[in-house]
Amino acid sequence: MRIIGGTHKGRLLKVPKGLPVRPTTDFAKEGLFNVLANALYFDELKVLDLFSGTGHISLEFGSRGVAEIIAVDKHIGCVNFLRTISSELNLPINVIKQDVFNFLNENTKQFDLIFADPPYDLPNIEHIHELVFQKQLLKPNGILIIEHGPSTKLDLLHGFQKLKKYGNVNFSFFQQIN
Repeated sequence: MRIIGGTHKGRLLKVPKGLPVRPTTDFAKEGLFNVLANALYFDELKVLDLFSGTGHISLEFGSRGVAEIIAVDKHIGCVNFLRTISSELNLPINVIKQDVFNFLNENTKQFDLIFADPPYDLPNIEHIHELVFQKQLLKPNGILIIEHGPSTKLDLLHGFQKLKKYGNVNFSFFQQIN
């Protein structure tokens, strides 16, 4: 895994074997962050990273100057890895070990950007969107991005803005319009 931009650009990180993750490809991650860099000021964002896994998205946001990041994952190996790396790199990532759906139900904070990278075969991916909008977890004009495989269709959900495809990696963008 490598960080592709910001203060830690090019930094290679050795991910322990045996973690239940499917990291986003560098190609897809670079495409995603090019889109975001043209639309947002990273240093002004409050970011929530759901199903954070090894934290490659949180680390990328941190490297690019995001001052407040919450990363949520239920796997202790992933949580410990991200805590260690974010501490070593001195990045402002608060890592929470919790089931994502429980976190979304209990959370009361709002975010500028919520990124979700659930397992592609998760049967209720749409429920992430439902909880984010139902619980009003996005600030006005906030963005929800859900990463998913090519067979998942989310374009009929409330607030859908666009779909970006990078090989087999798809990002559906939603916006909280007020």
